[in-house]
Amino acid sequence: MTMQITTTVPQAPVAPSRGRLRPLGQQEVRITGGFWGERQAVNAVATLDHIGSRLESEGWLPNFDLAVSGGLPAGRRGREFSDSEVYKYLEALAWEIGRTGDPALEERFRAVVARVAAAQEADGYLNTMFGREGQGARWSDLEWGHELYCLGHLFQAAVARVRTRPDADDELLELARRAADMVCREFGADGRDAICGHAVVEVGLAELARVTGEERYLEQARLFIERHGRGSLRDIEWGRKYFQDDIPVRQAEVLRGHAVRANYLSAGAVDVAVDTGDEEMLAALRRQWDRTVARRTYITGGQGSHHQDEAFGEDWELPSDRAYSETCASIGSIMFAWRLLLEGGDVRHADLIERTLFNVVATSPAPDGRSFYYANTLHQRVPGVAADPDTTSPRASSSLRAPWFEVSCCPPNVARTLASLDAYLATADDDGVQLHQYAPARVHTVLADGSQVRFDVATTYPASGAITITHIVDAARPWTLSLRVPSWADGAVLRTVLDGVEQSRAVAPGVSDVRHAFRSGDVVELVLPMVPRVSQPDPRIDAVRGCVAIERGPEVFALESIDLAAAGVDDVAQVAIAADSRPVERDGRISVPVVVVDAAKDGWPYGSAPHRHAGTAVEVPLVPYHEWAERGPSTMRVWIPVAD
Repeated sequence: MTMQITTTVPQAPVAPSRGRLRPLGQQEVRITGGFWGERQAVNAVATLDHIGSRLESEGWLPNFDLAVSGGLPAGRRGREFSDSEVYKYLEALAWEIGRTGDPALEERFRAVVARVAAAQEADGYLNTMFGREGQGARWSDLEWGHELYCLGHLFQAAVARVRTRPDADDELLELARRAADMVCREFGADGRDAICGHAVVEVGLAELARVTGEERYLEQARLFIERHGRGSLRDIEWGRKYFQDDIPVRQAEVLRGHAVRANYLSAGAVDVAVDTGDEEMLAALRRQWDRTVARRTYITGGQGSHHQDEAFGEDWELPSDRAYSETCASIGSIMFAWRLLLEGGDVRHADLIERTLFNVVATSPAPDGRSFYYANTLHQRVPGVAADPDTTSPRASSSLRAPWFEVSCCPPNVARTLASLDAYLATADDDGVQLHQYAPARVHTVLADGSQVRFDVATTYPASGAITITHIVDAARPWTLSLRVPSWADGAVLRTVLDGVEQSRAVAPGVSDVRHAFRSGDVVELVLPMVPRVSQPDPRIDAVRGCVAIERGPEVFALESIDLAAAGVDDVAQVAIAADSRPVERDGRISVPVVVVDAAKDGWPYGSAPHRHAGTAVEVPLVPYHEWAERGPSTMRVWIPVAD
């Protein structure tokens, strides 16, 4: 059943006009601790401060001041898209202010908005890279200029502000509307028949239409999406698929080209298709998601296997040591999957979101929140070199986290995701509430008929698999609580204590429903089997054939060279997992038995006999992938060869 949204607009990044599920926003769901609560706290205290400082010191925020004073282009610093990092920072601040009401962040937010607003031109145009004497003309480089891309992030920042502080008088919404009106004049049906080389303006326009009620913005987003695939952008060495300008969106079979661009475009296409009732487009996007997840996604949830063009490879092209798996691509993947989940309620979308959150988003920031992975390799062959905390790294490096990048899209992207994460945990429909992600939380919402729903979630997930929901209000009528049982959770158990009666039953992966007129004190507990498991790759993934990975719950684990002392070696290339062995868990740590490569076998690496491994198996510990390289430089691998 498709539910027409009739309740208050959620304080959330996505608020579709219709769909199977309604997202519960920050005013309805609050993470109260645990794995994600700790990361939100670091994000609020350290990461936002770090990003703000770097935007100042790198000159990206002062670019707006130079635009006002006439100091451009001579004094401009940063890449052509550096404006967008300021807008993502504003969005992150808006969500964090909505989450905590921090007055210092509010003051900072208003100060940044004032500097940005002062640089906007009379017709609504806003960009520090183009349009002035000595700079390229407006819209003169749609392939690489990122003008519309930057505005898309501006629109998303304005949406975040309206949804968290609808009565704010800081001018951000007015600034965004002036820019959006300018875009509609320039690129509307009677304007330039063109697109931006980097999608995201589509998402921004669609959500801006939702908060303002301005249908022109939705129509402009639709026009941009329909124009993709016409070949309007110049061809480049990687082909027009890099920009998703090779095949119309509704005709494509799989995501391709630049992985961030592809996911952002798909997210915007879902927004438009949902709000316009375009079932053909939705069917095409579901088809593309299915194949992309089945054939072009890493075990971590990461996407993008090419470094040179930050792009998807062909089906099954998933090399571990050359995995690009950009953090921003995974955030785009979450945006795409979340919108599909809201539209159709397919639990597989929530499964991928969980995998991606725990194994890419959680991996990118360091524990102190002040350095980041841009790319997320699954196999580090050479120990990395610690980054200079005062130096800007020249882009993606998978060896160790860096404090800032010349292309620094990932830090503010992580920041806005963590600040808004409460809004990705749960949804509602006319009959109840659905929990998709598990964290300690308080949920308080009102169903379409006015029924109050209030419960607390207690869990140490993923350290343990017990998720306990305690109801704290008497329901006026029966309603349905739906819990996602992850695809890996064979053997899960659902325990209920309702009206004093305790019951337990086994539940299969998918969705488990409990329908009841819940009373205060009623308990529903889902217990997921957190047993380490061995995962085998599809044999069509050539790069990891003959290897296995170890998973436990939603977490992927990695072998680091720093843990190989017991085996007498110092490189993950020197060991293999013992055949037919199983991982073991002791005191919260997972270990696997490994054997050492026969060092006597040197010289020509090919021959008619299999290469053997020597010695007795030795047990060595693994670490959750999101913790790798936190003890210093190391070699690392997720996929471990199986000994002959």
